[in-house]
Formats: sequence, structure tokens, C-alpha cells
Amino acid sequence: MAVRTLVLWCRDWPVVAASAAAELPPHVPAAVVASGEVVACSATARAAGVRAGTRTRSAQACCPELAVFDDDPERDARLFEPVAAAVEELAPGIEVVRPGLVAVPARGPVGYFGGAAAAAEELVDHVAARAGVEAQVGVADGLFTATLAAHRGLVVEPGGSAAWLAPLDVRELDQPAERRAGVRGRTELVDLLRRLGLRSLGDFAAVPERDVATRFGAAAVVAHRLAGGLEQRPPVRREVPADLVVTREFDPPVERVDAAAFASRGAAERLHAVLAERGLACTRLGVHARTANGEELHRVWRCAEPLTPRGIADRVRWQLDGWLGGATPTAGIDRVRLVPEEVVGSDALQLPLWTGAGQDSREAAERAARALVHVQGLLGPRGVVTPVLGGGRGPAERVRLVPWGDERAPAADPGQPWPGQLPAPSPATVPPAPEPAAVLDATGADVGVTGRHDLTAVPVALVVGARRRDVLAWAGPWPVDERWWDPEHAHRAARVQVLAAGGPGELEQIAYLLVRRGGRWAVEGVYD
Repeated sequence: MAVRTLVLWCRDWPVVAASAAAELPPHVPAAVVASGEVVACSATARAAGVRAGTRTRSAQACCPELAVFDDDPERDARLFEPVAAAVEELAPGIEVVRPGLVAVPARGPVGYFGGAAAAAEELVDHVAARAGVEAQVGVADGLFTATLAAHRGLVVEPGGSAAWLAPLDVRELDQPAERRAGVRGRTELVDLLRRLGLRSLGDFAAVPERDVATRFGAAAVVAHRLAGGLEQRPPVRREVPADLVVTREFDPPVERVDAAAFASRGAAERLHAVLAERGLACTRLGVHARTANGEELHRVWRCAEPLTPRGIADRVRWQLDGWLGGATPTAGIDRVRLVPEEVVGSDALQLPLWTGAGQDSREAAERAARALVHVQGLLGPRGVVTPVLGGGRGPAERVRLVPWGDERAPAADPGQPWPGQLPAPSPATVPPAPEPAAVLDATGADVGVTGRHDLTAVPVALVVGARRRDVLAWAGPWPVDERWWDPEHAHRAARVQVLAAGGPGELEQIAYLLVRRGGRWAVEGVYD
């Protein structure tokens, strides 16, 4: 169940921050640009025809008096700190999602002020009085729904997120502000959904999750959860072990922004290294600071995706810059603590093989290459190989093992269409030869695949070797019909993903990739 969340949103924050830094009057049209395109613009600029995504020259042509500012995330974060502090005065425990957007569990302020509407009104008035900024508040179940509600200044009733989201355009899944904050965009997914006729969030949410995973992959499953009013990840509330917390002492205390930037990089790399040793990645980062006068400062940053070392360093630097550039601390900062408030498995964040936190990628790659050449001299050219991913349908046929030093060319062009190709992720373990298996229905009969590529019955049990396992879920089949025009070399098969219950001494659940050829099932891969 999604957590009831209150979100305060400052519209066009990059433009508001840039205009405030330049002391530009609010009636002057303004825009923030990056790479020659407008990423945000003021209401007066929009009235003149300027839009996000417009080329800078085109925007200036339709609005000659347009004030243009460069994109500066540090400026946005520094000037947003007074807004965050103002919200925290009325609603402790806030989380900064990105500059311009603050989230807080709704239970506290809603209960204190006697209702969601009253809490929203109090927060908007307080932020305007203390920070001089206009804001809107939304309350709903879950961060995604609450953010969309804040864009409209609405309160969504408890349990009504799915119904409220249903008529909204599916384009709401791809927010430009999230892309600017480093979150992977969903532009391609949204375009594909619209071409398929799924034009609203309700249309997308009505598609069974199993079918979404089968057709679109893991990233689309996350978007599907959001469209249905669910959390992107289930809530995780556990105490952070003390050995995961990174502390950095400063002597003398840090008072300059450039010194804070240097300090944040080292602390961020240490935190990432500590988490990587445990197979973890951070999604909610707590930044704690203490001044030389004993003042305690604290802020939590939330991220939709696991933070990289650079992502951690950016948020720490932004926060220290906001504190040092404001009137909050009366002395320099002498200690910083980074606390991973929420972590996920590091399989959600894959770094290059040779590069660890704080290492130079080129130097590390050269050192690894020299070591591999030495091993190759001892074992022979085929003793060290590199897997190259190419085109194909099955996991084994897509990978070509190339001797180290040879050209890493795929066996088949991965850019060509491959009907029946499995969606991501690929199996972690692929045996040299498929292992025989049996898929049974409720009566114990063999489950087959029809000529229309449907299963003949619902899978209930999976037998691999001498062990029988209960089938918990399944997806597919993905049919393969190769060289149908050549009877001598024609090949037909069907692949199915099966989630089965584990046995004693095994994981609780085991996911298999099964393939059916010639009327028989076999295990072609196992997922971690």
C-alpha cells in the first residue's frame, strides 16, 4: 500500500532561482537553457510562446526581451534551502526530492492542522511569508500521485489514487524535471504506449503486470506500478547499521563553498564504496552537518533511482552550499555525516567492471589489460575471453566469446529486429546444454504449446531433475519460428519464464527460463 504523502511544489523553480540570483523582476520573461534548448521558462515567457524544448534562438525570436540563464543545479539547490527550511518548520521530517519539490509523510501535518486542505493552505502561506516563494501542495497515496496532485493543487482522497490517475495522459509518466535530476526518462516507453492505443494512465494500469513485464521489461513494470497508484518500491523502514554511516571531520571548519565541494566528493566516494562492499545502493540520502558552534543541520534527499558516486557527491555539495550560502549556520562546518536512509540491492546500479569508487577509469582499465595479457600468455589465446552481446533470440546464441585483444564484433547484428527475443533481464546462469525438465498442469499432465503459441494449460508444477517445485507465476511464451521457408533447416521453439518455489537449503523462490523444442521442455537459464 502506498504511503500517504504531502508534496510541496514550486513551479518553474530553475527560472525562479535564476531570476532571484540575478535580482530580475518577476514580470520580465525568463528562461533557463542547457545545450541550446529551453529546459524551463517563466509564466510570462510561456505567454509569449516560449516552451520547454524550444531552441534558444527560436525562443529569443518569439520573445526578444527574454532573459536567458544557464542551467545551474547548484544554484537551484542553494536557493531552495530556505524553502525547505520553511516547510520543515511546520512539517518535520521532509525529504528533498529535487530542488523545487519537497515530500513529507502527510500524517503529521494533516493531523496537526485538522485536515489535508488546511495543512496545504498553512504550508503555502508559510513558505510565501518566510521564503517569498509561491508554491502548490498536493496530497495523495504515494510520491508519484502526490506530485501530480501538487501540479494541480489538489488533495486526492485516501485509496483513490488509481481512480484519480486513470484519466490522466500517459505522458505524465515522463516528467522533464525528473530527467534534469538524473532520472532515466520514459519518452520511448510513452511513445510506444500511445502508438499501441494506451493513451491514459488507466489504460496502461489495466494491462496485467505479467504482460507488461513480458512485452516491455523491468523498467516498464515500475512505470506500470506508478500508473496504478502504487509505490515505485515497497516502503523500507529499518534502522541503518552504524558501519554504513560515513563521517568526515574538518579541521579547520569548512566555510567556503569550494572547500565544501572538495569535501563532499571524498565523503560520497567513501559512502558508495561502503555500500558496494555490502551489495547495496542508496536511494534516500541523509546529510547531517555540525557547525563549530555545535549547531546540528539535517536534510534528507530522495532519489527515484540508486545514487551513483557522482549523484551522492552532487547532493552533498548542493546541501552544504545551501547551508553555507544561507544565514542558518553561525560558524563553519566541522563534521559531516552521510547516512543511507534507504538502500536497495546494488543490482539496480551496475558500474564498469574495472572501476571502483574513486578510481580513474582509464588507469584501472590499462592495469587490468596488462594483467589479462599476462594470464593469456600463460593459458593461451582462448584462456581469456570477452563476452560480446549480439543479435539472437535465446540467451546462449546472443553471446559470442571473443579472445582478449581480438575485435569485439557480435556474431549477429543486435540492431536488427529479432521477433521472439526475450525481454530484459537476461538469465544470470546459462548451462552449457539445456537441462531436461517437465511442466505439469493441475492433473499432472504435460503442458504444451499450441500452434497459436499459447500454453495448453496453466502451469502448476515444474520438475527439474528429481525435484518437483510448485509454480508461483509464469510469463510467455515467446515463440521462435526460424527459416520456416526451408523445411530441412526450419526450427520452432517457445520460451517461458517460470517462478517456482525453492526447496530446503535453497532460495524461497527460483526463476527459470524454459524452452520447449520437439515436444519437450528444458531449462535454458536461471535468474538470480
